[in-house]
Amino acid sequence: MTDFIITFRETLEAALVAGIVLSYLAHIEKKSWFSVVYWAIAAGVILSVAAGYAFETFLGGFQGKAEEIYEGVIMLLAAALISWMILWMIKQRHKIKAHLQQTVDRHVETENKIGVFILVFLAVLREGIETVLFLQASALQAGGNSVIAAALGIVVAIAVGYILFSGLKKMPIQQFFTVTTIILILFAAGLVAHGIHELQEAGWIPFLTQQAWDLNPAVITEGIYPLLHENGAIGSLLKHVFGWNGNPSQLEVLSYLLYLGVMAGVMRMAEKK
Repeated sequence: MTDFIITFRETLEAALVAGIVLSYLAHIEKKSWFSVVYWAIAAGVILSVAAGYAFETFLGGFQGKAEEIYEGVIMLLAAALISWMILWMIKQRHKIKAHLQQTVDRHVETENKIGVFILVFLAVLREGIETVLFLQASALQAGGNSVIAAALGIVVAIAVGYILFSGLKKMPIQQFFTVTTIILILFAAGLVAHGIHELQEAGWIPFLTQQAWDLNPAVITEGIYPLLHENGAIGSLLKHVFGWNGNPSQLEVLSYLLYLGVMAGVMRMAEKK
């Protein structure tokens, strides 16, 4: 589910930028510039795929303490980027359309097709790089990615973007972002807690390492787990989506709750501005 939400959210954000630019170019009767946007999208996707390949090929493969440090840093970095992305969207959601249209206007007036290309290219590339990092963090937390879920998220986002900008139907886009924002915040909180766990395992954070509780029921038989066990039907789902840990350290619990509290306060402040 998390992989679906990640690719859906990131792809939809890129689709919204491209859709706004295409719609505005059509509005000002510059359909001849559509190819610039299409090439920018293609370039952004290709470079994002290349970045994903490089990330998978040249990073990772660590063992022991180095692996724990690598995983902890990646999870905390992904959580920080998710938080920044959410707060940026909250602050810009009422301005982004006007800003894009003003930027396109400026480039059209000077016949600067390269400017429009860079505008769309950077938007697509940014979402692509974020997707690579978030999926990597998700894989580290859950023990692997669901290729089907990730691919489905991309397909659904493209379909939603097409419906929104083709005028076929008005969709509750605000509700989409509200629901996915809540899920991503919980996912990021899990990344923070799991990242702390890995750094504690590596010895980088040597305090509050005592176990807060142990809710992992005893294994029934080898390979068969109770529902609430981390590897059980419910426990594994909670672990994949929200970073559930049946036997967390005291600092893991504290960091999870502190992250949620800080994000709630900062989001409230951002919405008031």
